[in-house]
Amino acid sequence: MTGRRTTTSTDLSAGRRRTPVTVPIDDVDHLRLVAAFRAGDERALAEAYARWSSLVYTIAVRSLGDPGEAEDVTQTVFIAAWRGRDNYDPARARLPAWIVGITRHTVADTHEARSRRRRIEQAVAGELRTTSVDDSVDVADRVMFAEELQRLAPVPQRVMQLAFYADLTHAQIASMLDLPLGTVKSHIRRSLGRLRARLEADDDAY
Repeated sequence: MTGRRTTTSTDLSAGRRRTPVTVPIDDVDHLRLVAAFRAGDERALAEAYARWSSLVYTIAVRSLGDPGEAEDVTQTVFIAAWRGRDNYDPARARLPAWIVGITRHTVADTHEARSRRRRIEQAVAGELRTTSVDDSVDVADRVMFAEELQRLAPVPQRVMQLAFYADLTHAQIASMLDLPLGTVKSHIRRSLGRLRARLEADDDAY
C-alpha cells in the first residue's frame, strides 16, 4: 500500500490551522529524486541506478539476447541519462519512463551496430575465403591483409587469426584464449574497423 505524507499549513492572520493536505509519499520521493538528479547530485544518479538498472537490463537482454551487450546497454543508458539530464522534462514523463525511453533508443542503436559488424565480418570473411582458394586474387590484397594483422598487438592478432583462418566462433575463441566474450568481440570489432579503414584508403588511392 502506498504511504501518504500529511502536511499542515498555518493561517497566521486568523491564528487557526488550515485543513491538512495529504500528498502520496511516492510522489514526494519522486519529486525529491528528480530535483536532485536535475541539479547534478551524483547521489541521485546512484539512487536512480539502484532503482531502475534491473529494469533497463531486463529490457535490453530480452531484446538483444546477449547478457554482455545488455550490461553495456545498461551502463550506456545511465551515462546518457546523466549527461542529458538538462533535457529531461518532468512535466512530460516520470523519471523511470524517461529512462526506459533512452533504453529503447539505445537497444535499437545496439541492434544497428550489431548488423553493421555482422556485414563487415561477412564481407571480410568472404574476402579471406576467396583469397585462400583463388590464386587470381591480387597478391597485393593478401599482402596488405597480412601486414595489417602484423600491426596488431599479440592478443587481437591471435583473436583475428582464430576468427578468420580457424573459423572459430567468438565463444570458442574466448574459451581457447581464456578471455571474456566481450573482450573477444571488442578485439574483432576494432581490428575489423582498422582493416576496413585500410581497405577504403587503398581503394581511394586508385
